[in-house]
Amino acid sequence: MSYLAGGMAISIRGRQASRREAPILVVAPHSSFLDSCIVYATRMSSVIVRKESMDNYVGKLINYTQPVYVWRDDPNSRQNTIKEIIERATSKEDWPQVLIFPEGTCTNRSCLITFKPGGFYPGVPVQPVTIRYPNAKDTVTWTWEGPGALKLLWLTLTQVHSSCEIEFLPVYYPNEEEKRNPKLFARNVRDVMAKALGVPVLDYTYDDCRLIAKAKQLGIPGGASIREVAELRAQLKLDVTNYEVDLIETGLQGSPRWLTLEQFALKMDVLITVPCSRLYKIFVQQPINLMYFPDYLLATLFILYQHEPLSLLIAYGFKIFDGSGMGRLDLTSFEELAARTLNLGPEDAHNLFRGADVEKKEYITYDEFVAYGMKKPELSFVFTRDGSQKVKVQ
Repeated sequence: MSYLAGGMAISIRGRQASRREAPILVVAPHSSFLDSCIVYATRMSSVIVRKESMDNYVGKLINYTQPVYVWRDDPNSRQNTIKEIIERATSKEDWPQVLIFPEGTCTNRSCLITFKPGGFYPGVPVQPVTIRYPNAKDTVTWTWEGPGALKLLWLTLTQVHSSCEIEFLPVYYPNEEEKRNPKLFARNVRDVMAKALGVPVLDYTYDDCRLIAKAKQLGIPGGASIREVAELRAQLKLDVTNYEVDLIETGLQGSPRWLTLEQFALKMDVLITVPCSRLYKIFVQQPINLMYFPDYLLATLFILYQHEPLSLLIAYGFKIFDGSGMGRLDLTSFEELAARTLNLGPEDAHNLFRGADVEKKEYITYDEFVAYGMKKPELSFVFTRDGSQKVKVQ
């Protein structure tokens, strides 16, 4: 009634299998909070849902489906969730079917990202279920970037008519190899669903999306391509030696910051191959068509130390932008570093620099930055493992 009152017509194609035929329903793509209509369409199946969703209005309604809640950032919670899914899927009791969005996050429906294997561990038959929104204007997609939930809801309500198509595909029966390998099982089911939807697959995960979002929030150079940077480094075998850290430790004084492709390859001691060229192009700045090497180094360090406090990345940043080799940065160099690691504008970076430069020397050391930052509550996130904030320094 709520969906109909909001002007959304839900059409269902195919037949929902019984719990005996398929204890688990696999739903994709997941792109909107409006996907919650799948609970109604599947006759109140038990949803696997993140714990944060429990606190809102929809979460209170979800509780009636006997859901399985999971903390996405807690590895122990994930294991407990897998255990609960296995118990329900294989139980002789009359549990509702388990409904899972295996992508684990919202996408824009242009592809199917990596399916999490949790719903495939029981090794039981699953029924793939697809969701489409064949509307002239997309007012429902709720992803990492773009309008928030309330704006999307308002835009959807202002449409005269919105459609949602739910299709039940044939039950997928795993073979013996898939039963032993949940990741293979998940990958093969994803391929079937992608073919039915007519979209490609992309090996991105929720963790990749979270890392990209954090990189962009902090202003890390190449943030939107941070996962591709990691892949290309691996293809060039740079992840084995962490060659970039050695370069920084030995000192970059006197080295050119703007590099051609040939200079970059020579600097990294790699051949000019397709991966090398692709990696180079991510950091090329127009119109000069050259790579700014400090940007590449910061992006690499962010990947290497993503689970460490942000202060470690800034410590290396002091070495990267220290042109004198004396362990200190002037205002201009610090502004560069602050923009690329704290996402600070010139005014905020200037205030931070002046606050740390107690003796008015017109330069600061890393230790002086730490001494000042530790006293400022708005900079506390720099010294913890959660570096996903933007600060404004007064």
